[in-house]
Amino acid sequence: MSREGAEHALRARADERDRISGDLLDLESHTTYQLLRGASLRGATERRWAAAQEALAGLWALNDAYRAVLRDAEQIRASRPRLGADQLARLTELLSGPSVVLRTAAKPVEQRSLRPQADTRLTLDETVTRMDAAFREVTAALNDIDAVWNAVLPRLDEAGARLRRIRELESLLGESSDLAAQEAELRRMRAAAVEDPLGPSVAQELDRMAELLAGSLAEVELALVVKDEYARRREDLVAALDRVRAAESETRLAHGSVVVKIALPPQAQPRSRVEALAGELDALDASADPWVLRAKRLSALEEETRKAADQAYATAKALYGLVARRDELRGRLGACQAMAVRKGLAEDPVISELYERARVLLWSAPCDLTRAAEAVENYQRAISGGRR
Repeated sequence: MSREGAEHALRARADERDRISGDLLDLESHTTYQLLRGASLRGATERRWAAAQEALAGLWALNDAYRAVLRDAEQIRASRPRLGADQLARLTELLSGPSVVLRTAAKPVEQRSLRPQADTRLTLDETVTRMDAAFREVTAALNDIDAVWNAVLPRLDEAGARLRRIRELESLLGESSDLAAQEAELRRMRAAAVEDPLGPSVAQELDRMAELLAGSLAEVELALVVKDEYARRREDLVAALDRVRAAESETRLAHGSVVVKIALPPQAQPRSRVEALAGELDALDASADPWVLRAKRLSALEEETRKAADQAYATAKALYGLVARRDELRGRLGACQAMAVRKGLAEDPVISELYERARVLLWSAPCDLTRAAEAVENYQRAISGGRR
């Protein structure tokens, strides 16, 4: 090397050494690295971290040898203001040649040989390459472990918080449920995630647990609301039952009015649900069930009561609609008769017979709507040229 080349190479190596030292200090201060140093690991994570620690030990050994060469080079540079040929030759050897010496590690006796074991000699560039490979192995392990912890541990914390919240709300209800199994399962999953994050994933189990706890929390929250609002909602439910009674009474009136006019099947006879619903309310009042279950029963009873009122009103409307349908068919028959007169078909024996059949069916009581509608259709078709 020339003097300028040696000076430049030495400055570049010094900068490289400082940068490597900074990276190694950052590695040792990394949160996950600090946690792993004192952690009790097992399984795949224990094996991966053991390999990473072995790589890290080799990295430090390489770094010590690397720094020792640079110290020697810096001492040579500092020995004289102007470097001579011998100093330049020595610097060239240190900075460019295989100057980094790795002593052969002592092996167990069963692996030894009586022949001398040669030390490994590397250039500074080769040393940095090996250090970089070891550094990447360690950081890859840290990143993989950190990724699992970042994904799983907050969710475990959230599940634990939900479990505690359920306990708190249950104490307000004055009730308690058996959550020991869920607590034990969360402890098991946390131990698995902390001690062996690279082992079998607990993500799917955690998904199921999170869904279960979310459902339980929602139930307890609803139960607390129902407990506070039970008196008001009970009054609303009593009023809703009165509406069902009114709707069913209207349905019975409609049935009584319509059945004498329109032929109805036996299953059209209205059936009351209000007494059964009222009985369910009485049973709910006397129930000793937990509020979580009572909340579900109350919500279901409110929904059934609403449906019963809607169904009764719809039935009454449908019954009255049958009379309207008969009247609509009567009007349609009259319009068809007028058309027959205009076409000169009113006196046709076949058409007259079809008209009479439809008229009798429509003005009979009770009226068979199905047969009457078919008769009107046949009459209209005959007038239009499609006799049957």
